[in-house]
Amino acid sequence: MDKPTLANRIVVLDTETTGLNPQEGHRIIEIGCVELVKRRLTGKRFHSYLNPDRAIDEGAVAVHGITSAFLQDKPSFADIVQDFLVFIEGAELVIHNAPFDVGFINHELALLSGQAGTVPLGKVSDYSTVFDSLAYARKKHPGQRNSLDALCKRYNIDNSHRELHGALLDAEILADVFLLMTGGQASLLDTNDGESQAAQQQTNQTVSLPTDRPPLKIIRCTEEELALHEQRLAAIVKESGGCLWGMVKS
Repeated sequence: MDKPTLANRIVVLDTETTGLNPQEGHRIIEIGCVELVKRRLTGKRFHSYLNPDRAIDEGAVAVHGITSAFLQDKPSFADIVQDFLVFIEGAELVIHNAPFDVGFINHELALLSGQAGTVPLGKVSDYSTVFDSLAYARKKHPGQRNSLDALCKRYNIDNSHRELHGALLDAEILADVFLLMTGGQASLLDTNDGESQAAQQQTNQTVSLPTDRPPLKIIRCTEEELALHEQRLAAIVKESGGCLWGMVKS
């Protein structure tokens, strides 16, 4: 099973488009990205709506709810491409169904590179590596549904606020799915200040207590405290019909 390369910097990315096939002239209308460093969200995002200079398929509008009227005053892909490429450069891109989004981005880059006087911009692979979370999910959960909604349900991620698709929202949800699906945090002691490794090493050390130390003092409960404890357990039994502790029988 292909696994993420565990790159220090990960960018989770999603797009929304005017339709399904860039070869039919369809364009990107929204890009959303969130950044993770050492598998922790940094709070850095890249997000932009884009004017595609063409109509949006009705089926696509039904999915994401973005209309041509809403995009009239938005920038073109050419307006944001440099900032976008800077944001993804050197990162591992995590994308659900990566061929779809990468195909659209490469199409947009090719359109700009084909303009007279424009320096060729290359392809996504010239800037980043790509991890397809959908392909990974299908191998990890064969024979099961592996849409983003299905994975949220499987990993107990609340996506109740996701009524329609949106690139930034979906990227944020996918980041949560990705972390859980690929193993969660590398360590509960992960920090951003470079101290996690030292803290982990200190935690893993075995500490031997001196043999000549005095015996531990045992503090026993009073009769009153014991009676209060038994009353509490009895109340638990009354409410739930049972109790894990053996002092009170149901």
